[in-house]
Amino acid sequence: MATILLIIIYFAFIGLGLPDSLFGTAWPAIYNEFGLPFSYGSLITIIMTVGIIISSMLSDRLIARFGTGKVTAISTALTVFALIGHTVCGNFLVLCLLAVPLGLGAGAVDTGLNNYVAIHYSSAQMSLLHCFFGVGISISPFIMSRFLDSADGWRGGYRFAFFIQLAIALILFFTLPLWKKVADTSEKEEVPTKVLSLRELIKIPGVKTMWLLFLVSCAIEYTAGGWGSTYLVERKGMPADNAAQIVLFYYLGLTVGRLLSGILATKLSCWQIIRIGLAVLGLAVILLLLPVPAVVIAVGLFLVGLGNGPMFPNFTYLTPINFGEDISQSVIGTQMAASSVGIMVIPAFCGLLGQVFGMGVFPIYLCGLFLLMLLGFESLQRTMKRAGKSIR
Repeated sequence: MATILLIIIYFAFIGLGLPDSLFGTAWPAIYNEFGLPFSYGSLITIIMTVGIIISSMLSDRLIARFGTGKVTAISTALTVFALIGHTVCGNFLVLCLLAVPLGLGAGAVDTGLNNYVAIHYSSAQMSLLHCFFGVGISISPFIMSRFLDSADGWRGGYRFAFFIQLAIALILFFTLPLWKKVADTSEKEEVPTKVLSLRELIKIPGVKTMWLLFLVSCAIEYTAGGWGSTYLVERKGMPADNAAQIVLFYYLGLTVGRLLSGILATKLSCWQIIRIGLAVLGLAVILLLLPVPAVVIAVGLFLVGLGNGPMFPNFTYLTPINFGEDISQSVIGTQMAASSVGIMVIPAFCGLLGQVFGMGVFPIYLCGLFLLMLLGFESLQRTMKRAGKSIR
């Protein structure tokens, strides 16, 4: 039954990724229809991210009271409501309002399932969990692209995504009894959870460093994906379609990195996989800093994804090991909030610098983020070693 539950959790993570890239693909059609400046899309992203941060911070209390299964099902239902709302949306204000349930639903699912898998399953399954998030975030643009030129337009894309998300939500609701059955038959003793305040969490050695690592890892992921194409067009003079094709190598590297992490986890520890990822990421940054042709830049972007891809799942898996299962839900909630800040703020600042100084700052910016991650990881290792934790 634990295997069946894991498959259901994988479906839930497809549902988590599904709405993420729908909006970005549909936005050009939306702002043209509504007669809006394209920059208004940032406001919707900010509203959604604030919702993610709020629900991530509250998730430990909600899960302690209702359980991971119920919170996941209800949160997914919130995103179903938001998706169907897009199919009848007629103005920008409604789009902003619909961003609220999307963010609130996503934050709780992300936090709850990451903690559950970190405690009850292996690090290999944690990496595969994030591969399924990649499936959800990858099929969204494909779905939307099939509808944009049709009579239904972007609303048709949201309608199709709604039916997929509805199916996932129904599966989650119908299988709620399975969570209790798995808990009753599990040989692993459940550890009572503690809900800690932010003030209490800050005092725990290593927690602030983990916030930094999650923030930087997500900042690298979204900076490379969001500005890689612009860098190639503005700095290297590449046609936009060719630049977009090269950036696909980055997303391929990200997916392969998480898949390989799952395979390597059967032989290596999380600490070892992270060190390998840092070495690959360092090589990628060096390649991007050099005056090299486009083919080498493609390799560099692929390696950025390959090296950074395993970071998020392995950092997450280490959380209950480093800080204890009893408080891991509270810690992971704040880590997801830090990730959202890394997604919302840090890539935007790269774009601002690029606007002022030119997109030549892109590889330098990635290099700075990599060095920050390296320093944070070294600090975490020292902290865990002093606490008597294994870092091998």
